[in-house]
Amino acid sequence: MVSKVLSATVVGLDGVLIEVETDILNGLPSFTIVGLPDKAVEESKERVRSAVKNSGAEFPTKKVTVNLAPGDLPKEGPSFDLPIAVSILLSSGQLVFDSDSALFIGELSLNGRLRVSKGVLPMVLAAKERGIKNIYIPLPNLKEAEIVHGVNIYPIENLKQLFNHLSGNITLSPLVPIDFEVNLEEDEYDFDMKDVKGQAYVKRAVEVAVAGGHNILLKGPPGAGKTLIAKTIPSILPPLSFDEALEVTKIYSISGLLQGKSILRTRPFRSPHHTTSHVGLVGGSANPRPGEISLAHRGVLFLDELPEFSRYVLEALRQPLEDGIVSISRARERVVFPSRFMLVAAANPCPCGYFGDETKVCTCSAGQVLKYQKKLSGPLLDRIDIHIDVPAVKVEKLVDDSEDNEPSHDIRKRVEKALLRQRKRFSGKKIIMNSEMSTRDLKELLNIEEDAKNIMKEAMRSLSLSARSFNKVLKIARTIADLESSKMVLPAHVLEAIQYRPRTIE
Repeated sequence: MVSKVLSATVVGLDGVLIEVETDILNGLPSFTIVGLPDKAVEESKERVRSAVKNSGAEFPTKKVTVNLAPGDLPKEGPSFDLPIAVSILLSSGQLVFDSDSALFIGELSLNGRLRVSKGVLPMVLAAKERGIKNIYIPLPNLKEAEIVHGVNIYPIENLKQLFNHLSGNITLSPLVPIDFEVNLEEDEYDFDMKDVKGQAYVKRAVEVAVAGGHNILLKGPPGAGKTLIAKTIPSILPPLSFDEALEVTKIYSISGLLQGKSILRTRPFRSPHHTTSHVGLVGGSANPRPGEISLAHRGVLFLDELPEFSRYVLEALRQPLEDGIVSISRARERVVFPSRFMLVAAANPCPCGYFGDETKVCTCSAGQVLKYQKKLSGPLLDRIDIHIDVPAVKVEKLVDDSEDNEPSHDIRKRVEKALLRQRKRFSGKKIIMNSEMSTRDLKELLNIEEDAKNIMKEAMRSLSLSARSFNKVLKIARTIADLESSKMVLPAHVLEAIQYRPRTIE
C-alpha cells in the first residue's frame, strides 16, 4: 500500500512543501530513501526505525521505499524524520487518518521524542498558504509558531503521543496563537546614550543615521568612544513592524538562532569579529545559509576595526549595501537572502591609531598610514552615507558629573516619530526608510526648497561628489528634515547633511 504524507523544507527564506511517499512490498527487509536526500536524511533510517519500535508500534520487516518529492529538489536536515515515520505507519495500516489536510515536521530521537528543528516558521507559513489546516511540529518549536493565525498547530512531545492522537485514543488541543502586540515591554539595554561623555556632534550624527537607516563610519583614535557609541545604537533603534519582524524571525528560524523565542520584536545588532570569513559574513556554503549581513536584516551590522577585515570580505559588502539583497548561486540552486541593514563601522586612522590626533604623536610612517587607509576602497567608502571623526574626549568632560546627557529613551522617541513620517510618505511602496529611496523616489518625494537645491549644486562642484554621494546627501537631508518635523528640505538641512560627507574619497 502506498501512502502519502506532507512535510516541508526551506529553500532560501521560503518554505516548500514536500510529499513523503512510502511503499511497502514483500521481499527481503530493507529501508531505502530516494529523492536527493543528504547525509542527515539518509541517517534518518536508523532514527525512524528505533523511534517507531520504542514508541510501541511495529516497523515493517519488508521492503520499505520512501520517496521525497519533488525528486529534483535537494532535501537536507533531520526534520523529515517525523513525516517518514508517520508515512510508514500509515502505509503499514497501523494508522488511518486524512493525510491530505495534515503536515508533519520534526527530528526524532531514538526513543521517539521530538527534537527542535530549524526553519519551522517558514514551513508553517508555506503550509498555511497552501490551505493545510493541521500542522504538527516539535514541542520545543511552539514559540516561533504561535504567531501564525488561521491554522491548527499541534506541538508534539513524542511519536507515541502523535500516534495516539491520530488513532483517536487521545485528543490534543491546538496551540492558541498570540497577537504581535501583546507582551510588548520596554527592553533594558547595557549601554545608554547618557553614559557617553561629550561627543555631542557624534551622537547627533548617529541619531540621524538611525532615523533614516543610513550607513555610518566612525573614525578616530583608540579610546575615543567609537565602540561605546556603536553599542548604544540598539537603545535608540525603533521596534520592528509586524512584516519586518516576520521576515527577521524567518531568517533566525532557518539559522537555528531563535533558541526557544517567539517572534523577534527588537532589531538585530550583529557584531562579527574581523577574522570572519567571506561565507560567514555574506552567507553561502554547499547548502546556502544566511551570513551575518542577512542576520542583521532590518537591524545593524557593526564592523569594529574595519580596516582589519579582509579586503576580499569587505568588497563583498558592496552589492548588498546597494541592493539590499545577497544572491548566492551554486551548481544545484540559487537562493536570495534579504540584507537590508544599517552598516555601522569603526576605524582607526592608522596602525597606531593616532594619526592627526592633537594629544599624542603618531608613530607610523607616511607609507604605513597610506597602506592602512588604502585597505578601504573608494567604492566601499562611497556607499557609506555618514563619515564622522570621533576625537579623543577631553579630561574635563570625563570627570564632569554635572553634565546632563540626553538618555536613549528620549532620542528613541524622536527616531520613532521620524520613522513614522517616512512610512506615511512611502505608503504603498516597498521601501520603508529614506536610505532606501531610488533616484525616482528622490524626484517624487524629496520636496526640497530652491535655495537648498542651489546649495547642493555648489557642493557637487566644490566637493567633487559622485552621483551616488549626491543622492546620499539628499537622503540624509530628508532624514534631518523628518527629525525636525519639516515637510520641506531646507538649506539648513542640506548644510548639515553635507558636513557628514568626507572631503575626499580615500
